[in-house]
Amino acid sequence: MASHSDANSLRDFWIPGHVLVPDSVVEGSNIDIEGPKCPVLVFVNSRSGGQLGGELLKTYRALLNENQVFDLGEEAPDKVLSRIYANLENLRLQGDHIAIQIMEKLRLIVAGGDGTAGWLLGVVCDLKLSHPPPIATVPLGTGNNLPFAFGWGKKNPGTDEQAVKSFLDQVMKAKEMKIDNWHILMRMRAPKQGPCDPIPPLELPHSLHAFHRVSEADELNKEGFHTFRGGFWNYFSMGMDAQVSYAFHSERKLHPEKFKNQLVNQSTYAKLGCTQGWFFAPLFHPPSSNIAHLAKVKVMKTHGGWEDLQIPSSIRSIVCLNLPSFSGGLNPWGTPNKMKRRDVNFIKRFDTSICR
Repeated sequence: MASHSDANSLRDFWIPGHVLVPDSVVEGSNIDIEGPKCPVLVFVNSRSGGQLGGELLKTYRALLNENQVFDLGEEAPDKVLSRIYANLENLRLQGDHIAIQIMEKLRLIVAGGDGTAGWLLGVVCDLKLSHPPPIATVPLGTGNNLPFAFGWGKKNPGTDEQAVKSFLDQVMKAKEMKIDNWHILMRMRAPKQGPCDPIPPLELPHSLHAFHRVSEADELNKEGFHTFRGGFWNYFSMGMDAQVSYAFHSERKLHPEKFKNQLVNQSTYAKLGCTQGWFFAPLFHPPSSNIAHLAKVKVMKTHGGWEDLQIPSSIRSIVCLNLPSFSGGLNPWGTPNKMKRRDVNFIKRFDTSICR
């Protein structure tokens, strides 16, 4: 049973029921009532982390209002946020003081892998909310690169009440930081016969939320090609690295029972890297499969200014990295000296934000 002090501390995160239920009517005035200090909406991918996702979902629902905790396996975040923000706006127009405070202070918690975190970041960006909430990421995946980059760690968390309360306390104290939003254009030569969809749309990861073929009327469309656009917050790769990632994704989808914990997942990822020829590339990866033989890559360094990326014929993988590290915390550059920092030319576009 929760103590009186625990109940008081959880009140800082608790969202009243009328804020979460559409078409609610304010009864009386709550102008003098203080709302929660750090109201949160919690999104949990119950399929992430083996059994951890389901256990974490139960703990959050036991500690908070059940209506402010959502299972991403049952309801997509765009529908949830659209519904709740519409209700918040309706209550604001009615003069609901608590709803106004919640709109200004709301934070999101997402528990899942990097793909799940990217999914929520994309939704917040696309909805163009009047008060876009910052997002705290619970490392519940295999690599957990986004949580690691923003200080939330990379090890799967505890799912008991004390662990969740500790995380909520960190969310309240966390500082808001910006994260870049990068866009991708991909053109594939139109085949003379048959479709050009390399992967069925439903099979695309949620992190590529905006990934779709542009219409014939779009200015980006080019005759003789199918043009796709997308975006990413973590990193985007092509070549051997992407091949291994896709093999891991496919294996996990076929045999989810084999992916029960982070250590086993990382081990499976390493084994797939070996079978795909990652460590013996000269023997198992033919030169004809190298990037330079398959694709032409351009980078937009200034608006509208595309420049060809010169790719040596021996390059087997290209990683476009938006974080200081990838692949579970690997830093490919080390700590740059003053000269390297001066020479680095990043184009920053701050479209959404994340806690910590």
